[in-house]
Amino acid sequence: MAQEREEWEERIRQAVTADVPAVRAVTDAAYRPYVERIGVVPRPMEADHAADVAAGKVFVTEAPGGPVVGVAGLVVLEAFADHLFLDSVAVHPDAHGRGVGRRLLRFVDAHARALGLPEVRLYTNAMMWENQDLYPRYGYEVVERRVDGPYDRVHYRKRLLRGVS
Repeated sequence: MAQEREEWEERIRQAVTADVPAVRAVTDAAYRPYVERIGVVPRPMEADHAADVAAGKVFVTEAPGGPVVGVAGLVVLEAFADHLFLDSVAVHPDAHGRGVGRRLLRFVDAHARALGLPEVRLYTNAMMWENQDLYPRYGYEVVERRVDGPYDRVHYRKRLLRGVS
């Protein structure tokens, strides 16, 4: 069991062109429940997944079996001079409760450190209450709340200490 868990944790990799349909499917499944609540389609559902994969922005984790076979979760990242932007984190609903999101967030921290960046930034819709409970538990602090077009967003950052997640 420990061996299987370690292998699962190591399965985060950069997405390739063949992953685009799975990236689209996982993103849609993860964000679809929010459409009615927030009254608009979440931006990650409208992203150009093929372009993001081609640009090297998407990292996926695969499930070793169980209810999800193939891509179980993903992150979309963009590096800037002073931070790593976590554009999207999506976990397929069938993989909830298996630690996929936690491992992806740890990967984001490690990736930012590997790039020499001191912090991770992200935002979430103000109507996605679950995220507002989740991100502070992983070290993120609220920076501001801002309306961008139809999106009411809460912006977060996580300052990274060297060698600590």
